[in-house]
Amino acid sequence: MVHTRETRAAAAEIKFVIDPALAPAIRAWSREHLRADPHGTGPFEDEYETASLYFDTAALDVFHRRGSYGRAKYRVRRYGTSDVVFLERKLRKPGLLIKRRTIAAIDSLERFQSQDVPAGWDGEWFHRRLLLRQLAPSCQVSYHRMARVLPCPDGMARLTLDSALRATPSRHASFSHEGVPFLEHGLILELKYHRYLPALFRRLVEEFSLEIGTASKYRLAMTALGHAPVETGAVHA
Repeated sequence: MVHTRETRAAAAEIKFVIDPALAPAIRAWSREHLRADPHGTGPFEDEYETASLYFDTAALDVFHRRGSYGRAKYRVRRYGTSDVVFLERKLRKPGLLIKRRTIAAIDSLERFQSQDVPAGWDGEWFHRRLLLRQLAPSCQVSYHRMARVLPCPDGMARLTLDSALRATPSRHASFSHEGVPFLEHGLILELKYHRYLPALFRRLVEEFSLEIGTASKYRLAMTALGHAPVETGAVHA
């Protein structure tokens, strides 16, 4: 079992929705100045397919950011056609990001259909949290990702550029190859770092005149599937 718990003080990520016409130049700039993601493939060793299965309540409390549901997301992430998945919880508080991630066999996802939690399996903590918070599969978000990294004194910074986003309604803990396209006239650029925005990232923002925005893939996907978001003033997750 591979299990990690990561707590990062003042961790940060900023997002931009960029025009597709700008994407080739940003890709070229990133490949010139940043290293390839160690897990990437393709001619530049920095691309892969990603699918994330999100969980929500019957009342869609996560989607609507109600109370504590607005601070945490539970998801299962799969890369390409891998037979393993990552069970993830992302919890955000002011100035603090706590991420917990466990690897599990894709065949074990069927256990989430049961109210019984087998003791000792890799995803026991994740399964118990789903039951406690009454979470069930709600939506799969799929996309193509380019990822580059930048070593910094306080840890590795990361740039990702996501395109070809698709949304699929989910009622079971399984992955689909289907999907409804969303954000067809934009790509999502994310800059992830620890304490301080790296100078090279600042240069990227200035050179391309990028404007920081908000882009929750889960909320965008659910909206594309016909759900209307209701702003509650809760903290973003």
